[in-house]
Amino acid sequence: MQKKIKAFYELLTTIYGADKLILKATKFEALKLIQSPRLEEKVLGLQKIVFEDPTLDQIPPFKKVPAVLDELEEQAAEIMARRLLKESLEKRVNLKLQERHEDYIREVKEQLLKEEAGPENSRTLKKYALLEKMFAEELSHSALEFLRPASLKEIVGQERGIRALMSKLASPFPQHLIIYGPPGVGKTAAARLALETAKKTAHAPFSSAAPFVEVDAATLRWDPRETANPLLGSVHDPIYQGARRELGEGGIPEPKPGLVSEAHGGVLFIDEIGEMDLRLQNKLLKVLEDKRVYFDSAYYDPAASQVPKYIHKLFAEGAPADFVLVGATTKASAEISPALKSRCSAVYFEPLSPEDIQKIVKNAAKRLAVKISPAAVELISRYTSEGRSAIKLLADAYGLALYSLSETKSGGNGFLAGTGKNGLQASAHKNRPGKPQQVVLGKEIMEEVIQSNRLLPLVWQRHTAEAQIGKIYGLAAAGYLGTVLEIEAISFKASQPGKGKIRFNEAAGVMARDSVFNAASVLRKVCGLDISEYDLHINVIGGANIEGPSAGAALFLALYSALKQVPLRQDVAVSGELSLQGKIKSVGGLSEKLYGARIAGVREVFLPQENYNELFFSLQGIKINYVAGVEDLLPLVLVQEAEEK
Repeated sequence: MQKKIKAFYELLTTIYGADKLILKATKFEALKLIQSPRLEEKVLGLQKIVFEDPTLDQIPPFKKVPAVLDELEEQAAEIMARRLLKESLEKRVNLKLQERHEDYIREVKEQLLKEEAGPENSRTLKKYALLEKMFAEELSHSALEFLRPASLKEIVGQERGIRALMSKLASPFPQHLIIYGPPGVGKTAAARLALETAKKTAHAPFSSAAPFVEVDAATLRWDPRETANPLLGSVHDPIYQGARRELGEGGIPEPKPGLVSEAHGGVLFIDEIGEMDLRLQNKLLKVLEDKRVYFDSAYYDPAASQVPKYIHKLFAEGAPADFVLVGATTKASAEISPALKSRCSAVYFEPLSPEDIQKIVKNAAKRLAVKISPAAVELISRYTSEGRSAIKLLADAYGLALYSLSETKSGGNGFLAGTGKNGLQASAHKNRPGKPQQVVLGKEIMEEVIQSNRLLPLVWQRHTAEAQIGKIYGLAAAGYLGTVLEIEAISFKASQPGKGKIRFNEAAGVMARDSVFNAASVLRKVCGLDISEYDLHINVIGGANIEGPSAGAALFLALYSALKQVPLRQDVAVSGELSLQGKIKSVGGLSEKLYGARIAGVREVFLPQENYNELFFSLQGIKINYVAGVEDLLPLVLVQEAEEK
């Protein structure tokens, strides 16, 4: 037994080492015990060392010493096994570290060699030189780009709209906006310039570096599966979408913030916002509420230590997206998503008047340094109501004038002259916007341009000098524009007494037909005329479709004049729904209708009394009369009764 205890002590010396064994014995209060001549005390000392427990104090009886030794041997075997496993693992770890270190050294050497050699060769350098040459060669700027307004003051005809835009944007609490208006009136130009103006306002929250991010909703594409979303952002998974190499090799997904994050702290402008997919609109509205874009991926492991901090932050907190949304649309407010409208304030841009178009053309001609005759300016204003189209017509006329000039100099061959580079092409190349060749744009050149573009006048000017029987002008609105309707009626004695017929053109629509029957009933009530004794024919010249009941008053006047053979004034226009009691009810689209009247040269209109005080803007020379019923209206538009009055 003494030999066995001695052998076990030597085994512990092998495991721990002599010095460390003495230290352990001292630490666990076993040094005196293992030096004791008694076997039982030596065994207790060995127990304290092996089990590392200084609280053991019961000396085992001699007869239990063999069992205690067996237990100590098993514990010692386990300690040796752990030690051997640890040593084996340490060797393997050291081996791996050495291999990684060698790989790292090799990669660094390869990278240094690449950097010294560079990615360039004779082929790539040649392509680079050709690309630089292409960048250096410019033909010209587009007329729209060159003549684009440089400040809000240069935007013509939108003083009220710009005032509303800036009051909502240049505020300590800027609002999301939707700019409504017809095409070509300056919505996009105003949005671009509004942020720059707001930056200069002391109480606006925008910094000098606030970004302006522009996107066209009509061309915006996204994947409903969220694999690609340029507006809101998406996650590139390492397997299917290919995250960056250093991320893909580690199986790490890569979040890609979208335009909403790029616009953080500034303005996100979405042109034609009414064309945006409704599902994408709903996602955008969520971003407006959260001011964040949140990402998700099945490949993301928040506990993975190899994931970069910025990716952890994007997944945990989302990408910042605190911006002001400014949308522009040519659609009516009723066609825009109610959810989007509820979060955005409305700003309306008005159609441009002929005077506005003329001012735009004159300003553009001044910037082009060309002379343009008043007749040519007036001609452009007759054929377009869009500032963009007016600039295009001016640019076309400018090009035609230059061509005519070169044609004279080159003997009639124009641009195709045999002089080649010495012809007008070289001259035009030198005379880019900024130093244009002096030309004069007259009425003849402008007429040629208009004919080559196959344009028609917006409206035919009305000759309203003479009163006529059975004819009156009504007002209609279509989108953001308005027009004047020519309504005429004629009456005959019924071919069969008591069986008169009413004929009305089908193109005008069901609502207009109902208005005709309303007018017939009011005629019988007010005038005592039984229309069954007459054959009546009502026509809307031009085949216009009348969507609402607002032509009721005008139809009544045309029928009254035709039946009573009393002429009507032709210098006025009428709008109002006619009730069966003869009341003239309110109508909508007043600003658009007055725009149409102004374009057509009508300077006096009659509107329902119920619409009083709805028009608070400048009427630009149009006289408005408000009437409550046909009894008030008849004396003002019938020529004989008006003269008697």
